Amino acid sequence: MDRLRLLASAIAGRTLEVAATDDDGRAWTDGATVFVDADAGPGEQARMVAVQASLVAAGSLEPDVVRQLVRRPGVARRYLAVEGHRALALNGTFLPQSCRGIVDNDVAGLATEVAQSLAVARGRLVLDDPPMAFGEIRPRQVLAAADRTERSTSMGAAGHDARSAVGPEPEEYDDADPRHLGHLLSSPVGGGGVLGRLLRRMFDATRTPGGDGPPGAGTRAHTGRPRSGRGIGVTREAPSASLDAIASLQPRAATYPEWDTHRHRYRPDWCTVHERAPDEFAPIVLPDGLALRRPLARLGTAFERVHRQRQGDEIDIDAAVEARVEALAGSPPEEAVYIESRRHRRDLAVLLLLDVSGSAGEPGPFGRTVHEHQRDAAIALTTALHDLGDRVALYAFNSQGRRAVHVVRLKGFDDRLDRRVVGRLGGLVPAAYTRLGAAIRHGAAVLETRGGTSRRLLVVLSDGFAYDHGYEGTYGEADARRALAEARRRGLGCLCLSIGAATDPAALRRVFGPAAHATVPSPDLLPGLVGPLFHAALRRVS
Repeated sequence: MDRLRLLASAIAGRTLEVAATDDDGRAWTDGATVFVDADAGPGEQARMVAVQASLVAAGSLEPDVVRQLVRRPGVARRYLAVEGHRALALNGTFLPQSCRGIVDNDVAGLATEVAQSLAVARGRLVLDDPPMAFGEIRPRQVLAAADRTERSTSMGAAGHDARSAVGPEPEEYDDADPRHLGHLLSSPVGGGGVLGRLLRRMFDATRTPGGDGPPGAGTRAHTGRPRSGRGIGVTREAPSASLDAIASLQPRAATYPEWDTHRHRYRPDWCTVHERAPDEFAPIVLPDGLALRRPLARLGTAFERVHRQRQGDEIDIDAAVEARVEALAGSPPEEAVYIESRRHRRDLAVLLLLDVSGSAGEPGPFGRTVHEHQRDAAIALTTALHDLGDRVALYAFNSQGRRAVHVVRLKGFDDRLDRRVVGRLGGLVPAAYTRLGAAIRHGAAVLETRGGTSRRLLVVLSDGFAYDHGYEGTYGEADARRALAEARRRGLGCLCLSIGAATDPAALRRVFGPAAHATVPSPDLLPGLVGPLFHAALRRVS
């Protein structure tokens, strides 16, 4: 049973117990324990566990669904026949090789979500009975276990209210996600193989070796049961730096989807982004942006067609006709009858998106923090692009769960570059977390709707760590990578820079995918790199 328990937990993405069933030998689960036939062979037991754990992972046994199967054994059996194959196919990468042969892809293709499987089960389509390894669904037992979990959750919340804890409620966990039920050990952090996926989900992952808390928080942390009662959470002591500069929100908000790589689908309207202007100002010493102007000088230029030239790519019809008329009239022929394309009109909009999460407050090289390095690079790029005549905007971001992604507008496309912009930038204090995908989607939307040019570039200044509540490991990396791909498909160039951060290049590739990206030890090295990087990002969408 220990071997089967490990297999069940790995497939489900959360801890599941395995026990022997005491009746007809059919496998079933109540969402907390998988019951299998103790007399079956090891291979058959593994298949039973794979089916039931996949149902848990795919959300097939949520109470709202199971309630519709009570006292309807025929519908429950047909639902299992469809949903069992769909759940197995959805978790195919985590199944042992011996369990993949029971998946019928034709049946799995009848539905792409739980609701569709339920609709097929209620319909008149002829379906074969589910294989013996599929076992059965026992709605009453599933609902009873859910009720016990709910009562346990309520008791846990009441006990936790007596303790003080600073930080967001764990309400960001999706109640419809089977990985986040009451006996969940931790939020999913991914992993390539079965054991890696299980172990990473069983323990809190830290991004900084030797750290004493969740990376990105900028605070000391300890584990404890969160208020919702859903497994191990993190409570934070009061941060040393104030969050006031980035905490107040204006009514303007936007919602964006998020890519769930575990289920291979989007979560619609999942993240709420609040955009506002900052209200804290602090003087900072401006870096010299003069060295960046030369490599950026030719980036934003667009071709203009100049008529009546002595050489060019096309014939100017009007000038040619006039020259011919003048020649027939006896006048000297005019030679300026061409159209020449020249690059001398600026046609570039750049939005700089600065990461001000807690991890940016970590020390970087040369005795300065990562935030200070990236802040200097941001204002230097903003100044250089503005002086060249490009449209440029500067935004900062961090997050405290999916409903509170903060985006601070330091300079809009139509705002002047003055002392107020510099003071807003100086007033930022790194804190909270990094829901990178939502920030990228919002930045791309702003660039697309307010950029006002044909060539547009999104520049993300971040250490590359995607981390937030329920947003970490392969999940966060895949969502950030998908957000960048969405922006490129809409014709936006994307460039990601990690300045002054000890970021592993392999981690950058996982987060930023094929987008142009680079790790730069210091802003002083930008002039030699920024030209080729900007060119590469724009060429990908030209």
